[in-house]
Amino acid sequence: MPLDPGPEFMRRLAAAAAAQTLPRFRRKSNVATKLADSFDPVTEADREAELAIRSIIRAEFPKHGILGEEFGSEQPDNSHVWVIDPIDGTRAFISGLPLWGTLVGLIVEGRAVSGMMSQPFTGEFYYANSSGAFYEGPGGESRLRVSTVTSLADATLCTTSPYLFATRKRGLYEKVEEAVRLPRYGTDCYAYAMLAAGHVDLVVESALQPYDIVALIPIIEKAGGVITTWEGGRPEEGGDIVAAATPELHAAALTFLRE
Repeated sequence: MPLDPGPEFMRRLAAAAAAQTLPRFRRKSNVATKLADSFDPVTEADREAELAIRSIIRAEFPKHGILGEEFGSEQPDNSHVWVIDPIDGTRAFISGLPLWGTLVGLIVEGRAVSGMMSQPFTGEFYYANSSGAFYEGPGGESRLRVSTVTSLADATLCTTSPYLFATRKRGLYEKVEEAVRLPRYGTDCYAYAMLAAGHVDLVVESALQPYDIVALIPIIEKAGGVITTWEGGRPEEGGDIVAAATPELHAAALTFLRE
């Protein structure tokens, strides 16, 4: 049972998911909602992509646990657990916007040690393991490295939508937004990839699930960034998350988010 899966295996997972998502992207399809009282969309592409990923993991590592957004958990108490979000950013997906991605991360003994974010429409692949964080896509291959921004006044901030914050937490988030140079919305997992690549400096989100964030934790950390809960704890369980390029920027954001 490897502690450190290489990029080849992650590419296999990404390709299997892309075979299900790309033919359905920007095509008319049925969209269901998971919740009776609000719109939480799920598509055939979500389900089929997760099934494809699960099939490969089961065949390769039958004793590992799996947690996925669409089909729940298998062997959740295992020391090795793969965490899957087949389409992070389903709202973007059904709107024809390429700000979505397939997330797969590996937790070992409670810590996220490896992860990938694949955006097959743009041909981008971000991944991390013990060797570092890396990018493959248009323009070639490179090692990911966060920016050196330390001040909120110089920072570019991303969140999926300020309307996703509960009332009190939205007020805290807005204090951060007021302090930064440039806020941007609608980015989902893509924001974290941009942070790791040095284009975005800060990401603040609330009420995330483990499958929303586990794959992205190693990508951020191995690129030199900081990612925690708003309380400063480990982010593997999700919840309220803040990711920053530098410790100084992270601390500055927390001064608002902890109030």
